[in-house]
Amino acid sequence: MKKLLSVAIPCYNSQDYMRHCVETLLSGGDKVEILIIDDGSKDDTLKIARELEAANPGIVRAIHQDNKGHGGAVMTGIREATAPYFKVVDSDDWVGVEAFHHILQLLDGFIQTGSEVDLLLANYIYDKVGTTHKKVMRYTHALPTDKIISWDHAKRFKKGQYILMHSAIYRTQVLRDSGLELPEHTFYVDNLFVYKPLPYVKKLYYTDTDLYHYFIGRDDQSVNEKVMISRIDQQIRVNKLMLDGTDLRKVENVHLRKYMYNYAEIITVISSILLIKSGTPENMKKKEELFNWLKENHNYFYKKFKRGVFGPALSLHTKAGRKCQIFFYNVANKVFGFS
Repeated sequence: MKKLLSVAIPCYNSQDYMRHCVETLLSGGDKVEILIIDDGSKDDTLKIARELEAANPGIVRAIHQDNKGHGGAVMTGIREATAPYFKVVDSDDWVGVEAFHHILQLLDGFIQTGSEVDLLLANYIYDKVGTTHKKVMRYTHALPTDKIISWDHAKRFKKGQYILMHSAIYRTQVLRDSGLELPEHTFYVDNLFVYKPLPYVKKLYYTDTDLYHYFIGRDDQSVNEKVMISRIDQQIRVNKLMLDGTDLRKVENVHLRKYMYNYAEIITVISSILLIKSGTPENMKKKEELFNWLKENHNYFYKKFKRGVFGPALSLHTKAGRKCQIFFYNVANKVFGFS
């Protein structure tokens, strides 16, 4: 049976939780190619990957590489993928089995009818430790459901709800044609993974299906607020690469151009808020340097940003400004679930 979907699972010291991730994906059977990418782990991750490969020949592939970081592991997955569609599932996350079957049926239908879409979107769920009510991120307000559409059919995305890696399944060739290159040894590249290929997406499809379970709660998790502040240089690097990689003025579709601007805007807000929250003179200087860089290198974006809601508030040092900044922080928290 030809594969429908290649799933890359970047793994670094993932021995304690990777099995559950893989087991949910194995429910897809022979329609799925599961690429477990051991990114130079120091524990039994590679051993477990090879055990899973031996137990599931033709479905699971264990790939070992020297440590390159999350971006390097994702790029390995894209290079090794053989299926027409590609998804990333982090090793501490998982998919809902029934929802996964529905996704595979959709992909099969696209291929059988010759109506392949470039991007398939589904819902993701914040599975946060200690919470009984799990927040589901949907796109029903912005996209028609169960229809092949273009960007012309997309409505305005609300602040705080964006397309993330968790919700996206790209056509593999779109990722390759876009020239996507994720930096090695850098966190937060999932934003770049979603953002860079968007101008190459001509047809997309949204299904109101709760597919991806996004686990939040480990102290060392990359979206933990303290961890994000400690890695702020990597956040800023991704922020700059997003803007350097796409000239928004040249994005032809006005709906897509607005969405991509809003996406870059919220990433810039997150960078700024984290620098402000750290409270250190060094990071306040980095915030000033970031804004100067924007002004010098992306003046179109900078002027629009400064005229918008976020820009002026992030420059205020008053009590009212602080309240605005906390509000924007909460918006960013809604996007990424850090706490």
